Formats: sequence, structure tokens, C-alpha cells
Amino acid sequence: MGKKSAYILVGFLLAAAILSSTGCGPVIFGPNLGALGYPIPISPYFQKKEEDAFWNHKRYDRVPVLGPLQAGAPDIIDDPSDDEVMRRLEKARPVQGGIPLLHEVQRNHVRIVKELIQNSIDAPRVMPLVGPVQVHHAHFKCVVYFTEIIHVGWPVPYTTTDEDCQEVIYIDHDHLHMVGNVNPGPGTSYPNPPPR
Repeated sequence: MGKKSAYILVGFLLAAAILSSTGCGPVIFGPNLGALGYPIPISPYFQKKEEDAFWNHKRYDRVPVLGPLQAGAPDIIDDPSDDEVMRRLEKARPVQGGIPLLHEVQRNHVRIVKELIQNSIDAPRVMPLVGPVQVHHAHFKCVVYFTEIIHVGWPVPYTTTDEDCQEVIYIDHDHLHMVGNVNPGPGTSYPNPPPR
């Protein structure tokens, strides 16, 4: 074996040793992922998209199961939050994702008007995995008034300002109410039914 092939063999062994180790020494306490063990940069666009999807799922995409309706109790329904309205507006009329210095959109002087347009309760029925419940429908009409400013930087730089923009967004806050003498279980704020 010649000197050249010996140098090549030593080089390959050295490269294999370097690629199979992390930090100062070889990995001996866990699995080795090789090249996949190094962090891979992610675009901020995709990171924000995943964070927004998690935020929406955690706060707005779930249907709560509330306690039974009490006779004479006030029927209180929370209006949609401003955050929920602005997130729905961003889906309908996006501002994020423009190209800096070429095309940018801004939304200023935002005013939100919320109006309850339907408040009804369906007849009791049995739903799988939930039990006997009533569906409480609450539909809101949200009108968003704002000033929209569009900056265009190329080929001819100009700025347009529309001070009378408005967008109508409909939001449903449907939820469920337990029906009957249901035991909600320990740790809930609903009273347990009397023993039979």
C-alpha cells in the first residue's frame, strides 16, 4: 500500500470520527443522528405560521362543554375578543407577508364594532363521547373600520391611503351545555347531583 492511499484511508477514518461525534468527544450516552443532529434553520414565516395555528387551536378552535342551564340564571355570552377578530381579519385581508421596500400594507386607526345577531339554544340531544347536551348558538357580526396604507417602492414609488376601509366578519361562538342530572366529576365548579 502506497503513501497516498494510506493518507486517503487515514483521512476517511478521521472524517468518520469527526462526523460521528458531537461536542468534544464521541456520543456514548444516547443515539447518534449524524448529520441530522445539527440544528436546521427554519424560516420565520413557517415558525410564525405554526405558532399562530397553535394559538388558534388553544384559544378559539375548541368547543367548551359547560354546566347545565339554570332556570332564571342570566344568559351571559362573551363577545369575541379583539385578538380573535383581528386574526380572522388577517385571514380575510392579509397584511403580513409583504416585500419590504417593494410592497407593504399597513392597517391603522382600527375600530371594532361587535353585534350579537343570534342567541339560541337547540333541543337536548345525545352526542357521542359527550352525552346529553344542548347546543347553544351565539353568532356575532363584527365590523372592523380601519385606515389602510399601501406603500409601493418599485418601479414607481407611491403611497395610497384609504381612510374608509371596513370589513365585516362573522364569528360563531357555539358551545355545549350538559343536560339533566349529570355528574360532572371531581374538580369541577358544577354542583354534584343529589344522591338518589
